[in-house]
Amino acid sequence: MRILFMGTPEFAVASLDALIKNNFEVVAVVTSPDKPAGRGQALHESAVKTYAREHHLKILQPVNLKDEKFIEELSELKADLQIVVAFRMLPEKVWNMPKMGTFNLHASLLPRYRGAAPINWAIMNGETETGVTTFKLKHEIDTGNILFYDKVLIGPDTTAGELHDKLMNAGAALIVKTVNQILLAFDGNAPLNFLPQNDTLACHAPKIFKETCKIDWNNEAKHIYDQIRGLSPHPGAFSELVTSEGKLMLVKIFAANFEEKQHTNTNGSLDTDEKTFIKVFCKNGAIEITDLQLQGKKRMPVTDFLRGFKLNTLMQFK
Repeated sequence: MRILFMGTPEFAVASLDALIKNNFEVVAVVTSPDKPAGRGQALHESAVKTYAREHHLKILQPVNLKDEKFIEELSELKADLQIVVAFRMLPEKVWNMPKMGTFNLHASLLPRYRGAAPINWAIMNGETETGVTTFKLKHEIDTGNILFYDKVLIGPDTTAGELHDKLMNAGAALIVKTVNQILLAFDGNAPLNFLPQNDTLACHAPKIFKETCKIDWNNEAKHIYDQIRGLSPHPGAFSELVTSEGKLMLVKIFAANFEEKQHTNTNGSLDTDEKTFIKVFCKNGAIEITDLQLQGKKRMPVTDFLRGFKLNTLMQFK
């Protein structure tokens, strides 16, 4: 069975690697075009392209997925199956091309958290479990019939970065299971048994924007804590620190603890010994910051931050 793989970031590399190590025939890889990045704006290739190049796989990098030349290249590959992991939305002419169809790996238990940022939103919403799902593509995004899924627990302290890695590895294993089952169907040895998605259980995980990352200290402590870990390490939850002189300084918060308690302090106000801890009061509790980054500086533990920055309780977050 000839497989065409589509993906771009590190999350997709684990699945591609699993296919290669399990001796499936990957006839080509489709990934995003190289993009300028960094101060020098040098061209950087995707993580999937780096892997494909190192393993001598054919690489396609279309700018436009509807381009006739690209469609012709796909047709010439005569792929029986397309596997998509963390890639762009495909036109029907592309996903409907292979005999066995196109299957996608999604980092949630569909129909929960359809959309661009399922890992972040699952944590930000305080979920205790999520997972990975393989399904057959159709017109509406993340709505196709499910072939397999695998549950993954979310610990009370799990960050988006940690959950990303768990789901990446679980997803790679599920891709192998999925392709093995499709191979049986391809050889006529077993039918594919699909599970239709129940749209009444659906919720969405939209793209993360800057406003999603700004902390509102009028929210509950648990809500803010989940926001911080759901955005850590990237793109990072942030707040503005108002200095004693009224100057605003952007602070990203990557790790914290929380406590729920009644208090009479203004939300956003600080408690600190100026050496070992920073607590920020919020609705019905406080957030104790343990890892942060001042704009223009490196990320650091709170003790290092306080060693170089004179913080006092006259300052506050807004």
